[in-house]
Amino acid sequence: MADSSFSVAGKPQMREYEEFKESKSHFSDSEFERDDHENELYVDGKISGVANEVDRVCKVMEETFAFDPNMETVLDGCGVDLSHELVLRVLERFKHARKPAYRFFCWACERRGFAHNLRNYNMMLSILGKSRQFETMVSVLEEMRGKDLLTTETFTICVKAFAAAKEVKKAVGILDLMKKFKFKVDAEVINCLLDALGRAKLGKEAQVLFEKLEHRFTPNLCTYTVLLHGWCRVNNLMEAGRMWNRMIDDGFKPDIVAHNIMLEGLLRNKKMSHAMELFGVMKSRGPYPNVRSYTVFIKDLCKHGNMQEAMAYLDEMVDSGCEPDAAVYTCLIMGSGNRKKMNMVYRLLKQMQEKGYPPDGRTYNVLIKMMTSQHMPDDAAYIYKKMIQGNIQPSIHTYNMMMKSYFASRNYEMGCRVWEEMKKKGCCPDENSYIILIRGLKRQGRSTEACRYIEEMIGKGMKAPELDHKFAADISRADRPDIWRCLLRR
Repeated sequence: MADSSFSVAGKPQMREYEEFKESKSHFSDSEFERDDHENELYVDGKISGVANEVDRVCKVMEETFAFDPNMETVLDGCGVDLSHELVLRVLERFKHARKPAYRFFCWACERRGFAHNLRNYNMMLSILGKSRQFETMVSVLEEMRGKDLLTTETFTICVKAFAAAKEVKKAVGILDLMKKFKFKVDAEVINCLLDALGRAKLGKEAQVLFEKLEHRFTPNLCTYTVLLHGWCRVNNLMEAGRMWNRMIDDGFKPDIVAHNIMLEGLLRNKKMSHAMELFGVMKSRGPYPNVRSYTVFIKDLCKHGNMQEAMAYLDEMVDSGCEPDAAVYTCLIMGSGNRKKMNMVYRLLKQMQEKGYPPDGRTYNVLIKMMTSQHMPDDAAYIYKKMIQGNIQPSIHTYNMMMKSYFASRNYEMGCRVWEEMKKKGCCPDENSYIILIRGLKRQGRSTEACRYIEEMIGKGMKAPELDHKFAADISRADRPDIWRCLLRR
């Protein structure tokens, strides 16, 4: 691209977005926010001091790791100004590409006068854990032990990684390792494990484990809350109810977090009348509903197209003295957009600004999804530009949506430009990014180029995409046995 900004061909149709005020915003810490918090390189809209060096190192790695076995030698000759901050930022850039990330991590470790700190090690552990490279993860853990860098946070990273992969025995094994290394395995650590299992939809396994470990620690309110959450996530309201009753029987009073979890569980299982009954009890006996409580209801009503009721809950919320946040408005915007009520979308956006809750990252992603689902990629790109002007960092999901929309509308040039914009902004492509790009190139008849990106993603340690017979034949004709073997191993 010629300039530093992402531009679209022609003007978007949605002129109402020109009324957006440029304003800085932050992600809400509500549970509703589940977006990937992409790299933290941009602080207050200004690039940190190591940015240029990070860009230089990442460029070298991108150009050499897949095709040059001597990437480390090339880095040696670059005179890299190595620092803990630089290592952290480079690992962040390659967080979905564990092979180059680990090679760089090992290279930095061998530089004379440099030693990784705790943050560097924990970041590397997180990358290895999320890519399920458990053998390497454990070897890094052992290395940290030798350097006396182990902390409770380090172990919880490993616990969460094993739990997310449904490796329950290995997750429990980390607790045993903590005891072996003289770390205290208290309620906070065990709660972390139970919560990780619940989030992996292993509510039953979390319950069984709790009953096995109950004698080893003193359960607290959080313990029962995470178990309640685990049962709600697998839609087992009977067991959730039992856990609720046990919580009370054991002397704990369910707090607002537990009430909100139960509300969400009831609504997820289409028990609206029971949820409303619980909501009424909260208003009469406490704990009084907070912004999260109302968000749960509004989100469910919007999901089912009951916009009038959702707006009524917003009014009730305001009348009760509970201030709405960006997450509440985002639910309403999503619901209105899904019902093609664009006038309501504009009204809500204006109301957000007037009340001091400017659109945040999730709001912009919802707006972009709204445009891409209506096959309006140029409008999505326009919203993206407003997002950048507001100093809000796009997530990988932002770029993937726009890239997919352009390829779907057969605007291959713009699809590829989104890819370049994503990389230029320091956002690490994930497997989905590569699959969208590869399929877009394939549909354009650029099989050779698509093969190069398949090779690149495999080289980064990602899984090769599933391909149709025609494209597989193209690879075979291109005489790429290396790629062919990787595809056959799927």
